[in-house]
Amino acid sequence: MTAFAGGTPRGGYRDVTPAAALAARGSVRLVDVREPDEFHGELGHIDGAELVPLATVMAAAADWDRSAEVILVCRSGNRSGRAAAALASAGFERVMNLAGGMIAYGAAGLPIAR
Repeated sequence: MTAFAGGTPRGGYRDVTPAAALAARGSVRLVDVREPDEFHGELGHIDGAELVPLATVMAAAADWDRSAEVILVCRSGNRSGRAAAALASAGFERVMNLAGGMIAYGAAGLPIAR
């Protein structure tokens, strides 16, 4: 299954729903751009997500496959949207942002790791 549908996404990336992010887990790179205290805090994180704080995303991404699918996650979708736009501008082809972030993910009642 692919989370990234065809077409030209706005800003070089597309938003995905919490359910789509959960369904894609394990087949895409799932990157949480929050700080460590947020990742382990009240909202928790998606099991299998790797913690790469926003300030370090571009340096970390230097070694990532630019054609592989990546879903970016944060608290509300704002920071991950900025990271998604930056990755798309750097040539990443299949970048997605978790719409509404962990707030929407938790509100959807999906499984959360703490």
